Amino acid sequence: MKDYELSVVFHPDLEMNLDPALDKVKKIIESNKGKITKEENDGKKRLAYSINGQDFGVYYYFDLQLPAEAPAKISSTFNITDEVLRYLLVKTDPRRAKAAALRKEEESAESVSDETTNQEKGE
Repeated sequence: MKDYELSVVFHPDLEMNLDPALDKVKKIIESNKGKITKEENDGKKRLAYSINGQDFGVYYYFDLQLPAEAPAKISSTFNITDEVLRYLLVKTDPRRAKAAALRKEEESAESVSDETTNQEKGE
């Protein structure tokens, strides 16, 4: 299983009732033996250009783990799904994920050392 990022732009009319469309996307992923590790709703945003006559879209991001054959099947299914205006499914670079984790650890270590220094100064 490899790591992927999936960005989905939903039809703007679904903003208030996004759950059925999300369930449909999750079902497509899970039916292809995928696993969702993280999901994030980025809300309604203006599109850079009009898609199917729409100027806005609801952006949603997923981090996934998928088997090798799943991306092609998921892409073909999203192409015929009415709720999805656009999508982007890309394989993540494992080196980049490791670097981000290291940076996060360094930042947390720095904040702990800063707090210790402030306590020693009596602030």
